[in-house]
Amino acid sequence: MKRLFASLHIGWLIPAVLATAGGLVPAVSAADDAIAPGTARRVDLGKRTTLEVVYVPPGEFMAGSTAEEKEWAVGQDGGALFSSGGGAREAYEGDPRPMRVKEGFWMGRTEVTVGQFRRFVEETGYVTDAEKPGGETMVFDHDWRPNITNSGHEPHPWVYRSDKSWRDPNHGVPEQADFPVVCVSYNDMNAFCDWLTKREQAADRLPAGLVYRLPTEAEWDYACRGGRKDSSYFWWGGNLEDAKGRLNISGLDLLPGKDYAWPGAKLPWLDGYAMVSPVDHYGERGRNGFGLADMCGGVWEFVIDHFDPEGGHEEVFYEDPATRAVSRPVCRGGNYYDVPGNARCAVRLGIASVTYSDSRDGFRVCLGRPLASSR
Repeated sequence: MKRLFASLHIGWLIPAVLATAGGLVPAVSAADDAIAPGTARRVDLGKRTTLEVVYVPPGEFMAGSTAEEKEWAVGQDGGALFSSGGGAREAYEGDPRPMRVKEGFWMGRTEVTVGQFRRFVEETGYVTDAEKPGGETMVFDHDWRPNITNSGHEPHPWVYRSDKSWRDPNHGVPEQADFPVVCVSYNDMNAFCDWLTKREQAADRLPAGLVYRLPTEAEWDYACRGGRKDSSYFWWGGNLEDAKGRLNISGLDLLPGKDYAWPGAKLPWLDGYAMVSPVDHYGERGRNGFGLADMCGGVWEFVIDHFDPEGGHEEVFYEDPATRAVSRPVCRGGNYYDVPGNARCAVRLGIASVTYSDSRDGFRVCLGRPLASSR
């Protein structure tokens, strides 16, 4: 497919490790400038399948959103008024506040794809939460029709199905290996990361002290903004006109088998896909300052933290610090169905449970220092 990691990996990630009481810890800090931001590496998953990670250096960013941004999000251009409960969702973002990511890390250039997740299932026999007895996932309702009464409220286009899963998320189009995998739960995502860590360790391709895991919310927020220091709406800035050719959100593309598109405020152009687009479909224009693709729109991306409705945290936030428990994960970034106001860098949602899955939700991996168990 493309160039793979060399099997002799010494020094490919981190030039040094530091010995601590807890073992070997990667020397990834503000003082480590040996790795250029945006440096990319590929992980060989077997059967001509790879996963690419990109280096994100430590740094500072401005989390949250201004009152002006929140107002824009629920206004005519942002279109999020009815879909976010009259502005309730925007309150979750918090006010602008400086945050710092103290250590560098590697992040998936794209969301994990169907093909990459399939390799995990092939090697492990893993059964996702949606596929287990009694399991279900939320998918698009192909019997849905848009509201033409101009009442401002659209009928809900999503239904629970027990016969759908990541294998067939009911998009209405043939599933492709390069689509982002969806209909996977927080549990499933963590299981994928655990498999990838063990696989790379067994192949002696993973430096001591590093693991694959979901990113923290601070890591994701910082990575999404691509190195910007201001509190901008999107990773390229605050101008929605610059969104063309950069992301997949609610546009003028016709729904599969229909003669109508998503309703509500939307971008006034075609992006080529009413449902999910292939990862990195927009190429260099769809990548931010760190070289990460599809950070806004596409599919919601889960992070490892527990959801705090008062705002994100610089450190990992757990529901119960004593047990490091997460019962309501956080997702970020918006999805293909969303209006522009719901696909900004600051948007954050709490998910119902660690077993919940949806055809609008996916994830990308982070390679960095291991965190205390959240399960």
